[in-house]
Amino acid sequence: LPGPGPADWLQAPLEPAVRAVLVGFDEHFSYAKLCQALRYLLRPECLLVGTNRDHRLPLEGGAAIPGTGCLVKAVETAAQREAFIVGKPNRFMFDCVAGEFPVEPARTIMVGDRLDTDILMGNECGLTTLLTLTGVTALDEVRGHQESACPARHRLVPDYYVDSIADLLLGFKQ
Repeated sequence: LPGPGPADWLQAPLEPAVRAVLVGFDEHFSYAKLCQALRYLLRPECLLVGTNRDHRLPLEGGAAIPGTGCLVKAVETAAQREAFIVGKPNRFMFDCVAGEFPVEPARTIMVGDRLDTDILMGNECGLTTLLTLTGVTALDEVRGHQESACPARHRLVPDYYVDSIADLLLGFKQ
């Protein structure tokens, strides 16, 4: 964008062919990019699409960084509209794959480390679900959902769990 400030950014020409703003992981997200996204999204025909709503990305040693969901929320707030999420837990991604390949949900397993994305999508798509405890989810959280009287919380309960994805490899050693 030309110039150092918002008044300059408002003068930048908009590409007429742009029909959507896609928000994904961007380590260089900035106020300038947020302003540019809003300018496009003020066009009623411009779609707002997000890749996912993960709030935090876990790192080794218990550290974490903000996830894409934080960026999606910033753009949603500025645009005053909700993004269409194409990633987990939305089944859009699964439906795309199942439309191209002969996927049998009863013979397919969803492996993931988050209840609110991986496990929820797997359960919503009729897949067997396997939670790995190497991400943001602890077993106590699973038990809380299991014991809840709320049906929506039961959709977050995996069929199986392992401490680490490496535990699966033990079954394949000869």
